[in-house]
Parts: sequence; structure tokens; C-alpha cells
Amino acid sequence: MILNRTNLVNLGISFNARYQGGLTQAVSQFERVATVVPSTTKSEEYGWLGKIPNVREWVGDRMVQNLSISSYQIKNKSFELTISVDRDDIADDNLGIYGPLFEEMGRSTMAHKDQLVFATALAGGFATNGFDGVPFFSNAHPVLDANGQTATYANTDANPGNGPGWYLIDASRSLKPIIFQERKPFEFVAKNRPDDDNVFDRREFVFGVDGRHNVGYAFPQFAWGSKAALTGDNYGAARQAMMGVKSDYGRPIGVMPNLLVVPPALEHAGLTILNAERDQYGATNVYKGTAELLVVPWLA
Repeated sequence: MILNRTNLVNLGISFNARYQGGLTQAVSQFERVATVVPSTTKSEEYGWLGKIPNVREWVGDRMVQNLSISSYQIKNKSFELTISVDRDDIADDNLGIYGPLFEEMGRSTMAHKDQLVFATALAGGFATNGFDGVPFFSNAHPVLDANGQTATYANTDANPGNGPGWYLIDASRSLKPIIFQERKPFEFVAKNRPDDDNVFDRREFVFGVDGRHNVGYAFPQFAWGSKAALTGDNYGAARQAMMGVKSDYGRPIGVMPNLLVVPPALEHAGLTILNAERDQYGATNVYKGTAELLVVPWLA
């Protein structure tokens, strides 16, 4: 190939097309448990996470429900993926391997969101604090009881296990348990001018993508995380705890868990709980069909 500007621009367009094709080929799961929230600055405040709004009987004046009671902040981070193409490969038309490579770049870009949501946020919720100052999966989330006294609720087991993590989610809510905050979507950029420094210094044309975003946590009431054995008994206890949790002053929230998220190692256990006719004791499986199973390869 003659290394003139027209040919190099067309080559960049071709690589970009393969990259876009890779984006559409990737199967993304992150939006099952995460809400995408647009960002307009380097970080966003989520003070409204301090309270779930609740309708009340209108007696007397309106009661303004103050949502700004926390200072939870998610700071955007920058991410990139860059590929170099040897100038001699272009000159010699030795480009067969690069097309699939740029498709994999697209797949990797889309998979990055899943990795961030599942491996970083969801799996990391046992150690990373949410807006209320305790780990997102905790048995000591602060709340006010019906009398306005300080109390706690749990969205994990009282005795944490050490097995693979599994997660029960109410995925029907407008706000999912995880927040994917997006400041700048991934953008494909080509450094493919013959006089670019990367070509002059290293004999390489460079193509990359970059974006700005981060993940954080929303309401912990909408998720249960456990490292105990995934059994019918533990699954049932998690459902009961989630459906019974209340907001401040004893107000019901109406949580209905409907999504069981597991790593590949727990697929069989999840399928058994949700699909088998009989439970582990040989009795009728009362949990059959109570949730959808989502197997996520990004979970350990």
C-alpha cells in the first residue's frame, strides 16, 4: 500500500468499522444490575441516596422529604485501550491479522463495562463503602426505626462465608443497585499521519479508544450479597430479608428480588434452586421460578 494520506485515512476508517463491529458483537450484561447515569463534570454528588421517597397521606401542610442527607460522591476515572500497527505491515499490505484484532478491541471495550460493574462494584461490595458509610453488603446499615431511633438492617449474612459470591437483586426498580456513571463514552482515535511522532520515532501507526466513567452504589436495600453456600435455605433467607427490609420510620419499600446473579462455578446450584421440581430435602421446590438466573463470567 502506498503510504499517502488518502490511503491511511481509509485504513483508519476500515479499522474503526471493525472496532464498531466488535462492539455490536459483545454480549453486555451490566445494565441488568446497573443504572447508567450521565455525568457532566469530574465527579458527581449523590446526596439524594440518603432516602427512598415515600407517598404519605396529605394532612396539613406538605412534608418536604429532604433527599440531601448524604455526601456520597463518585469520581470519574479515565480508561484507554491502544493498538499499534507496524508501518511496514501497512506498506506490505500485511494487514490480515489486524481486522480481527480491532474487532476484539471493540469486544474488550464493551466487556470493560461488565468487568467494572460486576468484578469491581458488585463483587467488591463486601469491602467497599456505599453512601451510608458501611460496606455496600453489610449487616449494619443504619436506619431509623418506627420510633425514630437508630437501628440497622442487613443485606448480607450475619456470618459471612468464604465461598464464591452470589447476589440476589431486585432488578425491577428504576434505580438498580449499582451506578455506572458515564462522563465520556469510549471514542475511537487514530494517530495515522505519516509525519506523526509515533510513526517517525517508532515506525508505528497508533489507534486507540478512551473514555471517562466510574461505578458506585445506589440503594443497598435492592441487593443481597452472600459468600455462604448457595442452597435453597440460604436463598430463601435472603429473599425473606430483602422483602422485609424497611426505610426510615418503618416505611415498607416493597422489594421483590427477581434476579439471581452467580459466577460460572455456581450455575448448577442456581439452576437447581430456580428450576428443579424438588428441593434438597426431596420436598416440593417452593422457590422454583421465583427469580431469573444470570451467570456472569466476570465474577470469580
